[in-house]
Amino acid sequence: MGLLSTALLLEVYSQLFTRPPFPTNDFTGKTILVTGANVGLGKEATAHFVRLGAAKVIIAVRSIEKGEAAKREIETALGRPNIIEILELDLSKYSSVKNFAASLAQRYDRIDHAVMNASIATEDYETFEDNESTITVNVVSTTYLILLLLPILRTSATKYQTTPVISVVSSGVHAYTTFPERKTPSPFATLNDPKLAVMTDRYQVSKLLQVYAVREIAEKTAGDSPLVVLNCLNPGLAHTALTRNARGSTKVIMAVMRACLAWTSEEGSRTLVHAVSQGPESHGVYISGCLVENNNLDSAVTNEDGQKTQKKVWSELSDKLEKIHPGVTKVLSN
Repeated sequence: MGLLSTALLLEVYSQLFTRPPFPTNDFTGKTILVTGANVGLGKEATAHFVRLGAAKVIIAVRSIEKGEAAKREIETALGRPNIIEILELDLSKYSSVKNFAASLAQRYDRIDHAVMNASIATEDYETFEDNESTITVNVVSTTYLILLLLPILRTSATKYQTTPVISVVSSGVHAYTTFPERKTPSPFATLNDPKLAVMTDRYQVSKLLQVYAVREIAEKTAGDSPLVVLNCLNPGLAHTALTRNARGSTKVIMAVMRACLAWTSEEGSRTLVHAVSQGPESHGVYISGCLVENNNLDSAVTNEDGQKTQKKVWSELSDKLEKIHPGVTKVLSN
């Protein structure tokens, strides 16, 4: 049986016969940031953080109106008013990422954890900034935000003697692509060529690139003091609005898979709460099934070719980030 077949069987077994543990962590006094928090996993994770005693939950959303609606619903249901605060963040625009981070630094002297949940999935080729839209949102802007958050969280860690955690919501589908673009001299340039783009594979590729970026940043910051823990996670298949724009065979396949296998949004959100609750042992780890010690990372990432690809991807990605914001990668030489 091939590695992909084994991975698929493990995913199916997990979806059918297991559920992530219901969160009981204590977040009393903590400030938590959640991106993509007005719907789906992000919204349900926000509700858990509010329920578990967080002093503040900052939700980063494209639509303030939708953020306000989510805030009202969660705070009313849980009887904890004035806990959720809303900031605008549009990952399709680098200026929005930069302004968002500046607002955080200005308004909050304490941020304990950050959940990077916002992503898109589309089969339509469209350009956001200097890349195909999925690459801009899921990879470049997400990584850019992580780098901007690092000094903010380091300052918070020093002041409050805490160990902040950033968790990136990746996916088990990172194992379902061979990422053929890696064989070209410039993977990002190839991904951004509309004539070569295989959009049915694009979301999977973006999630693999997230794993590479997390692993690379974690390697470069492993000796930091204070340490900002960075991990990524597989939230499993859950009922969300992520594939609302799917069409054709993809729409049919996703509908069938959801009907047969999907967890509820609340069940899936438990994986987000779990990942951001972990300590230094999770630095650079891909967490699947809420297990840090058995992370089920695809061997194509960890083998020799995968490690070379990671370095190649990071070299091109860091060049992109430096063009967007000169000096931004210097935070990795703290």
